[in-house]
Amino acid sequence: MQITDKLRAELLKNADEAVRLSGKRFFKEEVRLHGVKTPLAQKIGKTFFNDFKQEKSKAEIFALCEKLWQSGYLEEQIIACDWAYGLREKYEPADWEIFAGWINNYVSNWASCDTLCNHSVGHFTETYPIYVSGLKTLAKSANRWAKRASAVSLVIPARKGLFLDDIFEIATILLQDPDDLVQKGYGWMLKAAAEAHQQAVFDFVIANKENMPRTALRYAIEKMPPELKAAAMQK
Repeated sequence: MQITDKLRAELLKNADEAVRLSGKRFFKEEVRLHGVKTPLAQKIGKTFFNDFKQEKSKAEIFALCEKLWQSGYLEEQIIACDWAYGLREKYEPADWEIFAGWINNYVSNWASCDTLCNHSVGHFTETYPIYVSGLKTLAKSANRWAKRASAVSLVIPARKGLFLDDIFEIATILLQDPDDLVQKGYGWMLKAAAEAHQQAVFDFVIANKENMPRTALRYAIEKMPPELKAAAMQK
């Protein structure tokens, strides 16, 4: 039995129909779930990863991740994200095509998008900053998840004060996107950037507030002082 089949069997052994039905309520779109709570699924995934990580190459592990993505089950996709992040010290430039492929071909909800992009893609972009250009390409996609990915990939780097000009460029590309999950994504990115560059983000919001959807604006200013929030919300 292959590793992915053994993993799936272990997940099914721990599945709960009540958890499956409850989990569906967190999504507007249809999501395939086995019914395993995320922390438990990640614990199971980590156990498997620790058992094989020394004996398999990065390419072999990425191939296992690909199979998990192809399953369409959220628990398996989250584990694929965790396994990929577990290889972060081995990332190399060619891995961009793998990550972009997962985003374009398999990501179909905010949970798999954010788990992959906050961690693996964010770390990859910090390691190879030239690939922020790839995020800008995603921002121009017709795929809602690619657009969200372009923003949420920079959330953790943004908290460190990185990529500010690129963050503003991506936010400008996404500025009037009608999709609320895209709006929340780039609003979150701006909120993260404000942790290190509050005045610059505030100035960006003020300069664009006439065209920025209220959802994105509220996210961007969520942690700012009351007086700045009031100024940003004023019509």
